[in-house]
Amino acid sequence: MAATSVQVMGSLPSGLGICTTAPDIFYLPELVFGGLVWILVASTYVSPPNPLGWVMFVSVFCFVMTFLWLIIFAAGGHKNSSSWAAADFAYHGLAAFFYLSAAVALAYITFWSKFGPIKTYKIDIAAVVFAYVTTLLYFVHTILSSIRWKHF
Repeated sequence: MAATSVQVMGSLPSGLGICTTAPDIFYLPELVFGGLVWILVASTYVSPPNPLGWVMFVSVFCFVMTFLWLIIFAAGGHKNSSSWAAADFAYHGLAAFFYLSAAVALAYITFWSKFGPIKTYKIDIAAVVFAYVTTLLYFVHTILSSIRWKHF
């Protein structure tokens, strides 16, 4: 018989299992796209500091927390506890909400900065696209985490 990588819905993966099971397979894309938002926003001139400060906070906070979450899950620190499944759902829901608010603020600022330098405008557009992709990844991770938590 061939070995399969099917996960029982009532358990949390650890080790390399996080790279093969849903919703945990979204950790790496969340880190990549969130990191791109962080880098792109940090590389431009911040003319209205308040909304872009929020975007930077969200991107850095979610990057660090997702990395820590990835390490905890990879090391098996969750000990297959249902409270960790609930915390996984809660964190990713909060991250999706934060990223949606940051993406909307970034899109608003980008829309009004279209009369500035074209290079900055293009970088901001890329950051907006990556912010919405990251929001989608966190949202899908939230939905799949809620399904896993429900079956725990």
